[in-house]
Amino acid sequence: MLTAAPKSLSPLGLTSDQFVAAAAGRFIVDRVGGRGGALEVYRRVFRAGVRDFPGAEVTLPEIVRTHEEDCPEGRVVKFVSRLGPMGLRPATGSVRPGAAPTELIETPLDVESVLIPMIGSTRQPTYTLCVSSQVGCAMGCGFCETAQMGLIRSLTTEEIVSQWYTATHVLGHTVKNIVFMGMGEPLDNFDNVMQAIAVLKDDNGPRVPISQITVSTVGRVDGLRKMAERIKTPGWHRLGLAVSLNASNDQVRDELMPINRKWKMAELQSVLIDWPRFAGNKICIEYVMIPGINDGPEHLNEIAAFLEPFKVTNGGKPRAMLNLIPYNPRRNSPWPAPKEEDVEAFLQALHDRGVFAKRRRTKGRTMMGACGQLGTESIRGRRLVQSALAQSGAANSGLVQPTISLER
Repeated sequence: MLTAAPKSLSPLGLTSDQFVAAAAGRFIVDRVGGRGGALEVYRRVFRAGVRDFPGAEVTLPEIVRTHEEDCPEGRVVKFVSRLGPMGLRPATGSVRPGAAPTELIETPLDVESVLIPMIGSTRQPTYTLCVSSQVGCAMGCGFCETAQMGLIRSLTTEEIVSQWYTATHVLGHTVKNIVFMGMGEPLDNFDNVMQAIAVLKDDNGPRVPISQITVSTVGRVDGLRKMAERIKTPGWHRLGLAVSLNASNDQVRDELMPINRKWKMAELQSVLIDWPRFAGNKICIEYVMIPGINDGPEHLNEIAAFLEPFKVTNGGKPRAMLNLIPYNPRRNSPWPAPKEEDVEAFLQALHDRGVFAKRRRTKGRTMMGACGQLGTESIRGRRLVQSALAQSGAANSGLVQPTISLER
């Protein structure tokens, strides 16, 4: 028997403690009420995929497209969820010939997520889920498809967690790892991303170990400082960090990544040197290898110098690993993908210089589901809102923020 108050409370945006505090006494499940009844509702929603508890309904965005591509470990799955219309904008001649100047056109607001197959030591297939934290991105990195959209808006906690829920309970895949490497800059949406991680690691909810969750950032120094304080708190020590470096010197990085014009590589390196040291929280330095841009012999020594402070700890293990990522061309890319033999040669040259480096195997490139390829082409260049960090105090950071406009 189940009774509930009429007002619905979605569990996807709340930890179990928060949900129980808000819903205690609202549910009776198998004759258990009070806090116990609310906790049982929460567990069934996340563990069994029950979505129709009266008063705790789970409403998921519609999956409007899926793309699949085979790789040696299995099948890569990209699914596109539609949050609803982005908004209405005045019609122009480029929208539809003959449209009236005052006509309003609705544009869908889509989010892309990717399930990446993995084969671990047990040989059992699992998935790493690449989640998005924003629709579009304000960072403007030239090699990234998402950056071509501009920032549309940040996702809510519920919208972030719904990507895990959809992958697990709708598509039926076992998600072992979660990486915030999809659309958007996670530290630009700091509060919602941290709350989503709190929900994802909740023992009464998804129960994803914190050591199997990684946040990837372009290197917002202000956001990294906030994240470092969070990692110092109990239950957060082993949260993973990946920093998208992609250059060996400021000149190249200034061109590839506008964020570097605000925070130079030396300041970024300093923050990473001071990163909280806990067992298992190795820093991942991501390096997208782009032919003719950052793959020359002169770049190798510069990379080795950048990583020198991270080589060893008291236990003799490196504190950082360089993850070499062959460039995945975005739409209308000015650069091609690197040749396989060039990637292997560059990796070996890194090893020869004492750099602890691995390479990321390319998965999903053909279907635009690989690293740097997520993005909705139809809303390229439309910027609607400022970033979350900008709204909470980064307005004085000196970064150029996107204008509020629906036009290209």
